[in-house]
Amino acid sequence: MELTFLGTSAGLPTKERNTQSIAFNCLPYENQIWLFDVGEATQHRVLHTGIKLGKVSHIFITHLHGDHIFGLPGLLTSRSFQGGKDKPLTIIGPKGIAKFIETALEISQSNLNYQMTINEFDTEINLNINGFHVQALPLKHGILSVGYRIEAPDIEGKLDVAKLKALGMEPGPLYQKVKADETFEYNGQIYQSKNFKGSKQKGKVITIFGDTMICENQAILAHNADLIVHETTYIEGDKQLANSYHHSHIDDVLQLMKNANVKKGLFTHLSNRYELEEVNEIEHDIQQTTTQDIKFVKDYDNFQI
Repeated sequence: MELTFLGTSAGLPTKERNTQSIAFNCLPYENQIWLFDVGEATQHRVLHTGIKLGKVSHIFITHLHGDHIFGLPGLLTSRSFQGGKDKPLTIIGPKGIAKFIETALEISQSNLNYQMTINEFDTEINLNINGFHVQALPLKHGILSVGYRIEAPDIEGKLDVAKLKALGMEPGPLYQKVKADETFEYNGQIYQSKNFKGSKQKGKVITIFGDTMICENQAILAHNADLIVHETTYIEGDKQLANSYHHSHIDDVLQLMKNANVKKGLFTHLSNRYELEEVNEIEHDIQQTTTQDIKFVKDYDNFQI
């Protein structure tokens, strides 16, 4: 699995940063891309990556502020001509996202050549998508803004080839049966497949937060996460200023990571007041004073999970 940041700015784009969007590649589980938020000009950012819109199967919206949704109509229509024909797309987001999309498509007389399903919610949601469990809980941002906790399926242990060969079984189609089934038959004897595999690898937990100030649901969504993506609109200065605009201060997010036992934090949604050099300096200073694994991300940054 991997995350690619298509936009990392807060509110307004800058010369270096687009507005919000993140691409989540589901490999090795599924050959699909999930998008989280679609800020203005997201489709232009996609053109500079290896992402194909036809592989985008799900779009998750954290909240309805413009820097998180203004790119949706253009991306949806372009998908029709960029490999999306006859490939269903599901959009998941707070109540109101359907009206926004349907109005934009109707007024612009845009027609899609694929089935689009819009799944709205007004408080929280729990979904199972191709073995992934996705939970959304409301945050605190003045309007309904949510965080999405994605729990990936466990990965089956690797086959113990030496053990199978010791039975006399050479590599071939039967190995796939050992992988897929609880038991298998060889030379008239039934074996338990688990005895010929390594230990399962626990699926990773990734949490992607919408805009928010500190609230109780953050700890639930971030609990024992391998990775969180969190807004840090304010990376220095007065914490009270951040909270007065229903945003988070960097100190709030670092404390969240500590309390929730988060392994790694990727920080996005940076105010346009910060130049890249200044961000790098602040990041360096923070890394000198904490053992936490953190990174302020830039557009096109890519992270393996």
